[in-house]
Amino acid sequence: MDVVNQLVAQGQFRVLKVPLGFIKILQWFFSILAFSTCGSYSGMLRMAVECKNRTESDLSIEVEFEYPFRLHHEYFDAPTCKGGNPERIFLVGDYSSSAECFVTVGVFSFLYATAALSVYVFLFDKYKENNKGPLVDLGVSAVFAFMWLVSSAAWAKGLSDVKVATDPDQVITLIGACDAEENRCREVHDPVMSGLNTSVAFGFINVVLWVGNLWFVFKETGIIAPFMRAPPAQEKPPTATTAPGAYEQDPYASNQGSYQPDYNQQGYSQDAEQGAPTSFSNQM
Repeated sequence: MDVVNQLVAQGQFRVLKVPLGFIKILQWFFSILAFSTCGSYSGMLRMAVECKNRTESDLSIEVEFEYPFRLHHEYFDAPTCKGGNPERIFLVGDYSSSAECFVTVGVFSFLYATAALSVYVFLFDKYKENNKGPLVDLGVSAVFAFMWLVSSAAWAKGLSDVKVATDPDQVITLIGACDAEENRCREVHDPVMSGLNTSVAFGFINVVLWVGNLWFVFKETGIIAPFMRAPPAQEKPPTATTAPGAYEQDPYASNQGSYQPDYNQQGYSQDAEQGAPTSFSNQM
């Protein structure tokens, strides 16, 4: 218990709040949904064969199938409407390759997401040391993004083939007694494929998550850092234009302002004193 508490205390859980860690949680969750909905599927269809001789009819023929969808191994017994033992009929098709590829990618994605989350939380400093961790993470994430795309597309095609092969109308054509006009064959219950449809949807959601996560892992590598630096500030050369609202200076203002007449107050006062009596005497 002490070891667990120590690990929790040393963990950097804040990385789970940033896109790098949060998307990894989504990858971990949707990987589980993808491989579990496909790998745990089992379906059943039911048909009815009404022979001309009612005693030989079978109104509840059940055909079961499941992952990995090797349908050519699945069989059922149908009446021949001719007396005797019923005939054994096998379904047609083997779609295990696409289903198993899809589930395998999902399981390994789940394991890798679990390991990556552990590294993010407890060894994030080691992860970023010398950029080795982000580079490895980027390469592995790119591989998983490609594998999810391939496996999801293949499984979508395989699922459509499984639907055709397990369609009761298609299976009825395999029963020999249904070729006779006096016998009547019909479907009673279609297989439920909603779980398999959601598995395909979860597969393509994983494609979006793993492709989108490439950008955030790529930023951790530091490769783009030199290109994101702001350019150094450059001093703008002085211009002759003035700022809006400023008054334009008159080039002659400096010359006019520098000229100041020099008045000698002492001389002026003396002239005034001498000039006053003279003007008075003249008037007399």
